[in-house]
Amino acid sequence: MLLDYADCASQYTNAYQINQAIQEKRLYRIERGIYSTTPHVSELAIIQKKYPKAIFTMDSAFYYHGLTTDIPDLYHIATPAKSARLRDKRIRQVFVNDSIFPLGQVEQVHEGTPIRIYNKERMLIELLRYKDKLPYDYYKEILRHYRAIIDQLDIEQVQEYAAIFPKSDILWKRLDEEVF
Repeated sequence: MLLDYADCASQYTNAYQINQAIQEKRLYRIERGIYSTTPHVSELAIIQKKYPKAIFTMDSAFYYHGLTTDIPDLYHIATPAKSARLRDKRIRQVFVNDSIFPLGQVEQVHEGTPIRIYNKERMLIELLRYKDKLPYDYYKEILRHYRAIIDQLDIEQVQEYAAIFPKSDILWKRLDEEVF
């Protein structure tokens, strides 16, 4: 089980008790501010615990949803536009406008770790929004997977997202031409 310093302080009462637990191997310091009751923890779980308000997006979300076989080099996470810049070399941070940040957020379990991630419908909109910034082959692979699961998607939700996001006319055009 992962704990942050506040969790440890409430469980072990003070820094001395925390250090005693670490020395006795009842607690393990994973990285600054993150502790675990087991010696080995997945990096995904660490990222989610360290940044609890962040939501996995783009390359990470496409991979976790099974829409691509490309394993991302970095964890792609979305944060509200006014958030502080994260100084973690494992992360690519995407700043998202506060009005659209929570749209499509779901909790999903990936390899035993519960994570906050955007749903497939929201990720379809993101794919179409960033079409010009993604490598062509990567874009086509993900689009091919979306076409295969189109019956499983909530089309009304996709349409709602397309109407809410900036440049909705471009999104509607891409949805009509490439997806539906």
